[in-house]
Formats: sequence, C-alpha cells, structure tokens
Amino acid sequence: MKKILNNPADYVDEMLDGLCAAHPESYRRAGESGRVIVRADAPVQGKVGIVSGGGSGHLPTFTGYVGRGLLDACSIGNVFAGPSVGDCVDAMRAADGGAGVLRLYGNYGGDRMNFDMAGELLEMEGMESTTVLVADDIASAPREEKAKRRGVAGLLYAYKIAGAMADRPGATLGDVTAAARKAVEATATIGVALTPCIVPEAGKPTFTIAENEMEMGMGIHGEPGLWRGPLKAADAIVAEMMERLLADTGIGRGERVSVLVNSLGATPHEELYILYRRIAQELADKGITVTFPLVGRYATSMEMAGASVTLFRLDEMLESLLRAPAHCPFWSV
Repeated sequence: MKKILNNPADYVDEMLDGLCAAHPESYRRAGESGRVIVRADAPVQGKVGIVSGGGSGHLPTFTGYVGRGLLDACSIGNVFAGPSVGDCVDAMRAADGGAGVLRLYGNYGGDRMNFDMAGELLEMEGMESTTVLVADDIASAPREEKAKRRGVAGLLYAYKIAGAMADRPGATLGDVTAAARKAVEATATIGVALTPCIVPEAGKPTFTIAENEMEMGMGIHGEPGLWRGPLKAADAIVAEMMERLLADTGIGRGERVSVLVNSLGATPHEELYILYRRIAQELADKGITVTFPLVGRYATSMEMAGASVTLFRLDEMLESLLRAPAHCPFWSV
C-alpha cells in the first residue's frame, strides 16, 4: 500500500484536522468525538438547518460541502463507513437554529438507521426534523424500484438546492424539505470504474479488475455494476451512459439540464473534458440545452480511476436555486 499517511487508524481524524486548519473561515470540528464538521458561523438563528453524513473517502462529499448556501453540519465516519448515532445527534444539534433540521444524505442502510435513531432522540427533546434520501444511482436498481437506489454524486445537487431554499427569507422546514425532494427526483447518475482503491485500514484493494477492463455502473464503494468487459473508447463510454440516463429520466428535446462529469478520484480533468465534449455534442443533437455544467472532482472514491455522469433536469425554480449564492472551499457561486 502506497499512501501518504501516518497510522492508518488516525487517517480520518488527521484529515479533519488538516481540513479545518486549512479553512478555519469555513469549518470547525464539533461533537464529542470530533467527527462533526460545522459551518464556522453555525447555528444560524431562524434558518432551517441542513445536515448530512457518510463515510470518509469521498471528499469533497460529504464534509467539504458544509458552507453558506449548502450544509450547516456533517457527521463523518471511517473510510467507507457511516457515522455513529452520537455523531448524527451532534451534527443535528450543531445545525439547529430553531427552525427545524433537514437530514439529507445518501440511501445506505447504516446511514439510514443511525440518522433515524438520531432524529427520534432529538424529536423527543422537541426538535422538528425531516429526512430526504438521495437515490440517484440508476445502475443500482431499476426505475420502478427507485427507492432502493444508492446516493452518489447527485448528492451535490440536493445539497445546493436545499441550501439555497433554506437561505430564502421565511423559508420553513417544509419548504426546504420539498425543494430537496424535488432535486432528488430531478437527478440521475451512472458511473464507470477502471481501477480499485485502497481503504487505509484494510491495506489492500477493494476489488480486482484487469488492466484492460472497465466496469459500467460500479458503486462508489466497489458495489457490483451492470457489466464488466474490455475498456472502451471515451465516445463509446459516453454513448452508453447517455443512452441509459436519457432512457431512465425521459429527458428530451426542449428541456434544460445541468451536467456533472465527476472524477472518482484518480481520473484527471483532461479525461473528464474528453467525456464532457461528447456529452455536450450528444445533448445538443437531441435538442437538450446544457446550462451550469460541472466538471471536476465532486464526489470521489479515494484513488479509484473512473468517472460518473449526472443529469439534473431543470425547471425555473431549480435553476434559480442552483444559481443562488453559495460558498465553501469546494464550491462557490
């Protein structure tokens, strides 16, 4: 294993130390375990709080998107392991400005269980809270079983839309929850993996794949995808990804979308732009307008090579919220 680290057991906590030391104007650590990242000015009184959480290994998701117009707090677990109940409780308390708290996170069993328990505990103390699960990975379940899908890079759009709504004067917990649900419904993602990654405490690759192979639809923790076979050219990869995304969403001529082309960690910007070049061509050919494209590392899987593509279907409300001011070290509008 070649990684820049000290003791693998200290990997997450030392990373959080560095994150907050580099960006003290944006982040501070909180919670009994120190596994909660909070906006430097949180809680914001009178504003609906938004919390998320998940395992480490996916920066900027999850903790990186704590900031103005985005998340108020985020609980974080070990690499590819969800946060504890106690950390979820601490994140919700840190985000609570008196107007209620939205729990907004990916559709994974451990995260659901711990956030549900945290919500029940705090609701007994009088806090009002709601939950929205992000489930955008179209490879993880068919459309008719959408509730079973995993949450991947599309989390970013949910964070942005909910955060922008929460910043609107007078926005209620119901308003923010409805906006987050609308964003989730408008989001679809598919990924392709070329290499595995290494969890520091495990010290070995999460899976094996031949040098000349790719896997379409693999999950961000190495969950099985749709098929594995010989590596295809970039345009052929885009053709399949777009065919699957458009068939699943029904997006068609005359519509507007935001497109996210995301590196899973090791794939460089150059290759992402090769993918985006063809995506833009295909959407233009189909009469679909792209606005607010995003290309870069937004939701990673350690050093995994590969990419994901997300389509975010826009209407006037969602586009307005997407373009609303927001700021964190990994996002600025």
